[in-house]
Amino acid sequence: MALAHCHSGALQGVEAVAVRVEVDLGPGLPGLQMVGLADAAVQESRERVRAALRNSGLRMPLTRVVVSLAPADLRKEGPAFDLPIALGLLVASDQLAAERMEGIWSAAELGLDGGLRPIRGVLALALAARRLGARGLLVAAGNAAEASLVEGLRVWGAHDLPGALEQLAHPERHLCLPHPTKAHPAPPGLDLADVRGQSHGRRALEIAAAGGHHLLLVGPPGSGKTMLARRLAGLLPSLPREEALELTQLHSVAGLLGEGGGLMRQRPFRSPHHSCSAAALVGGGSRPRPGELSLAHRGVLFLDELTEFRREVLDQLRQPLEAREVWISRARERCRFPCAITLVAATNPCPCGWWGDRDRECRCPEGVRRRYWGRLSGPLLDRIDLQVVMQRAQPRELVSALDVMGESEPRRALGAGGPETTAQVARRVKTARSRMVRRNPGGCSNSDLPTGVLKEVLGLDQACVNLWEAIITQRRLSARSSDRILRVSRTLADLKGANTVGSGEISEALGYRSFDLATREEG
Repeated sequence: MALAHCHSGALQGVEAVAVRVEVDLGPGLPGLQMVGLADAAVQESRERVRAALRNSGLRMPLTRVVVSLAPADLRKEGPAFDLPIALGLLVASDQLAAERMEGIWSAAELGLDGGLRPIRGVLALALAARRLGARGLLVAAGNAAEASLVEGLRVWGAHDLPGALEQLAHPERHLCLPHPTKAHPAPPGLDLADVRGQSHGRRALEIAAAGGHHLLLVGPPGSGKTMLARRLAGLLPSLPREEALELTQLHSVAGLLGEGGGLMRQRPFRSPHHSCSAAALVGGGSRPRPGELSLAHRGVLFLDELTEFRREVLDQLRQPLEAREVWISRARERCRFPCAITLVAATNPCPCGWWGDRDRECRCPEGVRRRYWGRLSGPLLDRIDLQVVMQRAQPRELVSALDVMGESEPRRALGAGGPETTAQVARRVKTARSRMVRRNPGGCSNSDLPTGVLKEVLGLDQACVNLWEAIITQRRLSARSSDRILRVSRTLADLKGANTVGSGEISEALGYRSFDLATREEG
């Protein structure tokens, strides 16, 4: 036959859309023409396909070949179309029976020797294939484990082009790959018991983990800001399968999953350098890719040295922090990337780092401090629920740490008489989150509660309402800041196991909004 078609997919954001690969053999000088808005990597597949067919003992049609990638107005990129183009050529030249390709999707890069190489975004492609009723998916062996995470879709993984043809010719001889059950191994844990002192910071960390609240840590060098922040991910509960699949798909599209990777069960912890660009942090590029903000989805985004980031970069976080998603718009397309994160930021109180320290004197003039904090906009600070001012640990706390760690079983000693461990705090966080799942619509965290529902779950009496009103008036809080106080109060009540919010929770929540007020008065 002179005309054939195969099915594949193109990535658009974190999703994949169907692409029909059509191959036509017609009269004319031998050559292969590619149409359908293909980028340079797809155009170069002509040479890869020619060499792969020849080195696999197959015949390249000596006629004019036109390959069309439909829909024609959708831009295609990457080497994933090598395999479907090669299979389409074999069907059109009667080297492969057309019925063997019915309902089969395929995607892989071809080596010049005919080998199949893995590509990024296979999980998104497999989900699209199942959604559109595909009979199966043929990929490189290195992508087979990832694709088989999708239940209800048969997956074949081949090492080379002849092996792919063998599996298409005799699919009954090749059993479907079992769905991987093993998750990525957890990295060595950072225990909260290693943090000495800083009871206020430890409490804020627990609240942030329980309610999904954003956290700002301010203190001089050596006060433990980074040490605390890096322990937040360990307090978060494990990912349910649906969220783990979403996170795995996101990292697959970004090309960070790795060959043979299974389902991601560990919540991500991303810590970009303060010199990163807006595209690196939020996402973007000529072909939109997820940034650090989206790669931290369902986990923690840690911005160390917050005031060293460029202000125009930080301000691009404002809308995504509330919407929990970021839209990247280009002339030809508009892509959505999820970013339901817990933001943790750390910074010094001034350029020299010692403003407010008990033992060392700050050398920064008032004007310098004003310019320093001017790098953070008021709307961004408004979106950070918990703001904690930290001091360096006292010498007696550091000495006691050495005494404890000198014992033969330090973790047991810490559990008995030292600070609480990550496991102990994580149990309280899990209990509080379970209460939110049962009470909140959609099982969302208190940080994501719709405003109308928030009033229903607070259970405030008149005395608490009067206290909240007085706080708003005295502190000159914005509507967003006053709303955030109520959300933190609800989380404090959940950690306490209370059904209603009392004045004690509101007062404690207010203590975490004192820093932005002090900054406004100073600046």
